[in-house]
Amino acid sequence: MTCFACKGDIKKDTTTYMTEHNGCYIIIKNVPCTKCTQCGEEYLNGVTLQKIENILEKLKNTLTEIAVVDYTKAA
Repeated sequence: MTCFACKGDIKKDTTTYMTEHNGCYIIIKNVPCTKCTQCGEEYLNGVTLQKIENILEKLKNTLTEIAVVDYTKAA
């Protein structure tokens, strides 16, 4: 597979997913992705995105100002 942005090589890696919900920042570490070795563009697959959505749903009722979650433990 090649990168859509620069046509570089894509390798399996992990990333940090960050979002905001009602003034609270949510950080999910160690999210599996594929990443371009040339430009750094990151791609998440549908299964990973669904798991992220499930993690976010669980967190929405217990949020403070910042929530940091490890994907490998929460997914």
